[in-house]
Amino acid sequence: MKILLVKLSSLGDVVHTLPVVQDILAAMPDAQIDWVVEKAFAPLLARASGLQRVIPCEIRRWRKSFWTTATRQEWRAFKRDLQQEAYDAVIDLQGLTKSALVARLARLAPGGKRYALANQTDGSGYEAPTRWVADVAITIEPHIHAVKRSRELAARALGYAPAAATRFGLKVPAKPTMTHDHFPAGRIAFVHGTSRADKEWPASHWVALGRRLNTAGYQLLLPHGNAAELATSEAIATALNGAAADSALVPPALALDALAGELAQCAGVIGVDSGVSHIAVALDLPHVQIYNFDTAWRTGPDTRGGRQLSVYAQPAPGMEDVWQAWLACSTAGAAA
Repeated sequence: MKILLVKLSSLGDVVHTLPVVQDILAAMPDAQIDWVVEKAFAPLLARASGLQRVIPCEIRRWRKSFWTTATRQEWRAFKRDLQQEAYDAVIDLQGLTKSALVARLARLAPGGKRYALANQTDGSGYEAPTRWVADVAITIEPHIHAVKRSRELAARALGYAPAAATRFGLKVPAKPTMTHDHFPAGRIAFVHGTSRADKEWPASHWVALGRRLNTAGYQLLLPHGNAAELATSEAIATALNGAAADSALVPPALALDALAGELAQCAGVIGVDSGVSHIAVALDLPHVQIYNFDTAWRTGPDTRGGRQLSVYAQPAPGMEDVWQAWLACSTAGAAA
């Protein structure tokens, strides 16, 4: 069976959809699964076990320059790529006009069908064309976690029961043994960058937490995705590296596949609600996710077992609360 998944963006939403691939393959081992995604996120899907083809698009950019010759040429090339295969099932897991357009353009095999959400779920975007394009529109319980929403939609479309365990299927290198004399506990990644300023955590909290972790034997890794995040990483590193020159490291800008590999080498991750933090969840790392809004029920980690926890407070959680959550996560991680 040939199946096309349509989940274009954003990074966190793409990560939340990864278990769908593992569910399908567990129920239908011979399935061929392709995925259409924004080009910026395609490197992460290159690490996703079980995908046959990743089909990149740049709809975000194309719609800003749709009248240009270059954009029209790129759009035609994308359509040719998309329509190479005829699919038995096309599943729009996003529920927006742009994903409905991609689903409509995809070529169906004889008897094939398009599936999509029939309704909006709490806190998620939804646009009516996804329902109009679908051959089968599936109603989902509105108050549902983002991971469960995608898993349930795909399972009901294809007629299987989702696996009990949530498996993200990211392929990463084996974790090496940390041998740095100054930092015997390993390395912790700080994910401070997010697409919304109101999700950020105060820089003073990051510095205070970094000092606590340095004292406990951890080195800090400060990844970044743009110029503003780089400036924040460098400011935190400058504050921490007064005591020891390598207390905090600022790596070069990394593509998502390389970033996932770097995170996988870490003893854990502490981060705000962002796509990179969700990668830490997918990698099953000890992880604390920081929320300034009470939305962890929808996008946060599964806290059962204590290996991954969310911390919420307004206007922002205190440093001590995050520190205590990290102690609990690291203890649970060591016991696992």
